[in-house]
Order: sequence, then C-alpha cells, then structure tokens
Amino acid sequence: MKKLLVPFMIVLLLIISACSNDSTDTEKNSNDDANKKAETITYQSETGPIEVPADPQRVVLLSGFAGNVLDLGVNVVGADTWSKNSPQFAAELKDVAEVSEDNLEKIIELEPDLIIALSTAKNLDKLSKIAPTVTYTWGKVDYLTQHVEIGKLLNKEKEAQAWVDDFEKRVAEAGDEIRAKIGEDATVSVFESFDKDIYVFGDNWARGTEILYTGMKLKMPEKVKQVALDAGYFAMSVEVLPEYAGDYIILSKYKDADSSYQETETYKNIPAVKNNQVFEMNGNGASFTDPITLEMQLKFFKKSFLEN
Repeated sequence: MKKLLVPFMIVLLLIISACSNDSTDTEKNSNDDANKKAETITYQSETGPIEVPADPQRVVLLSGFAGNVLDLGVNVVGADTWSKNSPQFAAELKDVAEVSEDNLEKIIELEPDLIIALSTAKNLDKLSKIAPTVTYTWGKVDYLTQHVEIGKLLNKEKEAQAWVDDFEKRVAEAGDEIRAKIGEDATVSVFESFDKDIYVFGDNWARGTEILYTGMKLKMPEKVKQVALDAGYFAMSVEVLPEYAGDYIILSKYKDADSSYQETETYKNIPAVKNNQVFEMNGNGASFTDPITLEMQLKFFKKSFLEN
C-alpha cells in the first residue's frame, strides 16, 4: 500500500506545481499586457482615434508646433525649417535635426516614436508607417485650444490647461492696464513687411493679434475689419497704408525685408508714426502661437504700451 502511495504523491505534487506555474505565467502575461497597454494612450485626433506613446521620448515636428511641445517638456529630435529658424527656439533646437515630409530617410534615421504634422503635409501614409502620426488643420481651433489639444496628445493635458488659464488671466490684466493708459477707443493695427509686400492682419493670424484683440480687447480699425477680419490678412500698397493705420501700430519686420517705404512721406505722415506710437517687433518667429512665442509677445506689448 505504501509503495502505491509514494508514486501517487509524486504525481500529485507535479500536478500542483504545474498548475502553480501556469497561474504564475498567466499572471505575468496579464501584467505584461497591462504594462504594454499603459505605455500607450488613445488620442482622439481630427482623423479618428490613434494609439500614441503615453510618454513620448523622440518627437518629430513637421508642423510649426515646436513651441507647444517644448513648453510641455517633451524631447524633440527633428523639427521643420520654420521652427529651426525661430529665435524663440534657437537654444532648444540648436542640436535638433532639420526635417521635412519630403525627407523620409532622415526621419527614419531619427527613430521617432511620434510625428506631428499639418493636415496638408505630404507623404502622410508613409510617415504613419514610421511612427504614429497625428495631424492638425492650421486654424481649425483657436490658439489656446490648440495648446490643450497638443497637451492631450502628449499626455500632459493638465499642464497645458494650467498654462492656458494663467496666460488668459495675465493677458486680460495687461489689457486692462493698457486700455486705461491709451483709452478705450484707441485703435491698434498690426502690419508686417515681408519681401516687398506689406500686410495688415485680423484677430487670428499670429503676430500677437490674438493677444491684442481677443485677449486684451484692444480695438481694430474699422477699415481693417472690413478686409482682414474674415480672411485673416490683407496685402496692400504703401499708398493706401494710412487708411488701415490705427492710433497705434505694431510693425512686424524681417531683417531682409524691404523697409524703404518707411522713408516715404506717405508713411512718415501717418499719425501713429508722427506720435512715436509704432512698436517694431521681430518678424522672424512672430508667426507662431505657442506658449514660448506668446510669452515673449506679451512681454513686448506690455513694455511697448506701458513703458513708452
């Protein structure tokens, strides 16, 4: 009887051990699946849900949203030409590769784990095979909502929303101070000279327009509303420049732009020019609406309006 009992006990122990191992393996696999799932999030993009890294480490930007990503502390390994040339990002992007949607081989070499591009970018199908690729339509949402969206994409929505709330408050306070100084009815125009053209802008075409008109509630000249409010911008000749000039002028200038018009009598006789109420802003990088650029512009506007 004892001889029969011993083998039976051995078999029973083996069965128990095997079951225990299976249970451990099942638990391990379950934990591995949970960890793997935790490494990604599902982002609701313009084109539908997409699985992206929960903590992206190597982002390639083909979009002009460099300042948004950098402000949220996420590592960038490749950026578009415009971002690379912006003085606001010079230090952060100094050693970052310059890329474009046409140079797929360069992007592959960078081994990105996330690509951000505009909806108009080329080769989106090929880019999506390199890494999860999220696109945005420029101007589809306002500049602050855009930052929150990028915050959601990077799994940093709380940080993005906190900056937005604080920025809106500070801009409104600065607007109150500026209107108290220049008058509630004073008008402001935003011009830019680029190459040989001169443009005037509406309230949502960067160059600080969102801050001035929406955030600070400064007034836009009626003539500017007629031509630039819907379109975003309007190109004009020097001869008609005075018609669109407000009591104050923000002049976005590029170093290599033709500024000879500033030597004409037409320009010199504009009241804002004669009253020394033209504030010149560096045009290079002014076309972005990210936190880094916006903070710089807010500082510039406060100094220009309140310290002059």
